[in-house]
Amino acid sequence: MKGTDAHNEKEDRMSVRGGWQGRVGLVGLALVAVTALAMSGSAFGGGVQSCGTVVINEQSWAGSTANTYVAKYVLEKRLGCKVKLTQVTEGPPYFQAMRDGKVDVALEDWDNTATKQAQPYLKDGSVRIIGSNGITGVIGWYIPRYLLKQYPAFKTWRGLKGKEAVFKSPESGSQGMFLGGDPSYVQKDRALIKGLGLNLKHVVAGAEPAQVARWSQLYKQKKPVLFYWYDPQYLNAQYDLYRVALPARFKGCQDDEKQGGDPKTYACEYPSYGLDKLISKKFATSGSPALTFVKKWKWTSADQNFVANLIAGKKMKPEKAAEQWVKANPGKVNAWLK
Repeated sequence: MKGTDAHNEKEDRMSVRGGWQGRVGLVGLALVAVTALAMSGSAFGGGVQSCGTVVINEQSWAGSTANTYVAKYVLEKRLGCKVKLTQVTEGPPYFQAMRDGKVDVALEDWDNTATKQAQPYLKDGSVRIIGSNGITGVIGWYIPRYLLKQYPAFKTWRGLKGKEAVFKSPESGSQGMFLGGDPSYVQKDRALIKGLGLNLKHVVAGAEPAQVARWSQLYKQKKPVLFYWYDPQYLNAQYDLYRVALPARFKGCQDDEKQGGDPKTYACEYPSYGLDKLISKKFATSGSPALTFVKKWKWTSADQNFVANLIAGKKMKPEKAAEQWVKANPGKVNAWLK
């Protein structure tokens, strides 16, 4: 769920140098070396001794960048892998990229595998869930806590009804503005607004950095703002936000508005998401030692927020932020490598 610049990786080149010394023994050694290299192969050639290239998909939110660069650092420095990063949109686009062999790993999936679009990829095994990354994700509607002093009824969605104009903006006209997340994110807010009968206009600012710039500016000006947001997110420790109570979940409650249907079936709070790691069939059968690492890799919300804050908050280079965390947490890193 957050946006970053692509980071191109320079491929290392290996050269084998040798000289003929006129001895048959050296010829034999050279042949053995060549044979060993051929047998080791790449991560996707069936060899078990070489890590090869691992393609990790980085998503457009700061937590995903933190995940990706810490995993990249360990894979490269400890396992000798070559790591390539992609930035394919979450959900069906990266499912298809996995099926096509263009993406090996996604370290943070927000339950996209529960959608109907995911089922063909799971059924044919081209996308595989290999466990939690250790984090539980929460999505909801948020306001600055200072609004509750003037509008205590905003603690729940019912208090918003009839007061939507408090959130008016140039984009929303006479309606209140609901600042939505990036279109690629897991969300159902358009349907939820209709299902609750609220006079709100859904406005998209863009990916995470653009959305943050918008609501944080209003926050600093002590103005009203209602927006899609989530946890974990490193900014939650810096801004005092309040999660508006939405209707309790009920049987048949829907969460993927792309499915369409009666808006009232979406009129419930978002579920909590156990964030999963996904791998491609190609990577699962590669024999790469990176596979064991990815299976064991997990950390906490606090770990993720620490690294995300270094990168997005303090503007540290992702590689340096990853290095700092890894060196400060040898026990956790070693557990991933056992």
